[in-house]
Amino acid sequence: MRNGGQLLVDSLVALGARRGFGVPGESYLAVLDALYDVQDRLDFVLCRNEGGAAFMAAAHGKLTGQPGLCFVTRGPGVTNASIGVHTAMQDSAPMILFVGQVGTDMKGREAFQEIDYRAVFGSMAKWAVEIDDVDRIPEILSRAWITATTGRPGPVVVALPEDMLTSRTDRSPLPGPALIAEPAPDAATLAQAREMLAGAARPLILLGGCNWSDEGRAALQSFAEASDIPAIVAFRYQDRFDNHSSVYAGEAGVGMPPHVKALIRDADVILAVNVRFGEMTTDGYGLLDVPVPASALIHVHGSDREIGKIYRPALGIHAGPNAFAAALTPVSGDWGAWRAKARRDFQDSLTAPAQPSPVDMAAVMAHLRDTLPGDAIITNGAGNFAIWPNKFFAFGRNARLLAPQSGAMGYGLPAAIAARLESPDRVVVCFAGDGDFQMTCQELGTAMQAGAQPIVLVLNNGIYGTIRAHQERNYPGRVSGTTMQNPDFTMLARAYGFYAERVGQTGDFAAAFARALASPTGAVLDLNISAEALTPRQTLTQMREAAMAAHHAADSASSSA
Repeated sequence: MRNGGQLLVDSLVALGARRGFGVPGESYLAVLDALYDVQDRLDFVLCRNEGGAAFMAAAHGKLTGQPGLCFVTRGPGVTNASIGVHTAMQDSAPMILFVGQVGTDMKGREAFQEIDYRAVFGSMAKWAVEIDDVDRIPEILSRAWITATTGRPGPVVVALPEDMLTSRTDRSPLPGPALIAEPAPDAATLAQAREMLAGAARPLILLGGCNWSDEGRAALQSFAEASDIPAIVAFRYQDRFDNHSSVYAGEAGVGMPPHVKALIRDADVILAVNVRFGEMTTDGYGLLDVPVPASALIHVHGSDREIGKIYRPALGIHAGPNAFAAALTPVSGDWGAWRAKARRDFQDSLTAPAQPSPVDMAAVMAHLRDTLPGDAIITNGAGNFAIWPNKFFAFGRNARLLAPQSGAMGYGLPAAIAARLESPDRVVVCFAGDGDFQMTCQELGTAMQAGAQPIVLVLNNGIYGTIRAHQERNYPGRVSGTTMQNPDFTMLARAYGFYAERVGQTGDFAAAFARALASPTGAVLDLNISAEALTPRQTLTQMREAAMAAHHAADSASSSA
């Protein structure tokens, strides 16, 4: 006999779970007690806020392909954690959020911190469920694990009423993980896809998603290189294809380079593998006609619900990315010049002009491209600063990027902590804006306690850069709510046991970063960035002046009319 909390934890251990992130709460004390007995097998990472814990779980799922586990209490705990659920959903990352719930005898009365989890998370997660019978814990957990990891991976929310965790049962824990084979393409459909590609004048490969195996990635890259077809990646999935490959041509995401837009717009056949066609990857759904694109679209996805959801494909293939890539054989055609230009344009895009800033991020990125190890893990949250790691770093075969498709501020630091826990011997660098950093900077305490301190580069320009950019373009010169007064980030970081220093000039960065790499307790480098350097290729002043000129021209035209 064991209680429900023990049954849940023993089943998680059997499934292969090694780590969970959370903030303790009285609503799931029985789970916390059960975790005491498996400390050497399932580690509970104590976080400072449920939002940070959920970000860590989402990042763990994206990094490993195994569900990131998060444990939070009901009401305020789970509403704080909801940002991580939303991020995991948009990232297609496997995650399971376990949340305490009022006892079944109190449900429906708006008891203390009571929430209807199915209603709240029904549109935010792949599945939201509440356990109402202690004997069904293994059944529900098995379904949650499989749901989170198969088809289009994503988050599952499991509500745990207190009496379900304290009730006793003789039900056995799960014996281990189920083996679920990826759907694979049939020979006839595969032949049709190859025929469409071979008949193209300007073929293009677009890929994304986090559920790639190393073998699957290598197989797709081999196909692309042998076929000489340019390949681009969906928003914030640059690490899914070796950027040093002769066929890699860039990322379709926020701040999309003109050459990537042209590739999508001008391709006559697009092989889209494991992508969900988000707004950022399609430039607001403007690069491809909805619902029937002008180009012939071959859409391959492990979930049949993604195929045709937005764009009607010329050929839809229900197959997992790895199984599909393994089945591909090369094609040939007269598109060598198309591929070569795409590659040249990508290489040219890696170079930014000198920035009007005390610390020039163009020079910083050039240094990082030359010095970071090939298996470095880069993380970032959201803001204009993210264009630097996202557009000016070349991710090799073994490098990883953890960045939120949801555009969630504060993701970078928790993601970096999760990465350090999973890969303590790898260099992990978090890029954070000053506003972005302050969303979750308290998780420096989590990193200190867990011995998982990354290197954090704070691009400190004193503004909410993305919103300021929109403000200057739409309401030039009328600054409202986007200027910040910041604390001394170096003092804050030192209080949490990190090495920290202020980098005031570009020439100081290389030595400071070397000291950060050598620090056994991680590092926070506070970079002195000018607000004028708002985007790599347009200053704040230029942005404002262009917007003012456009407004004046529009006013003049209106007056003349």
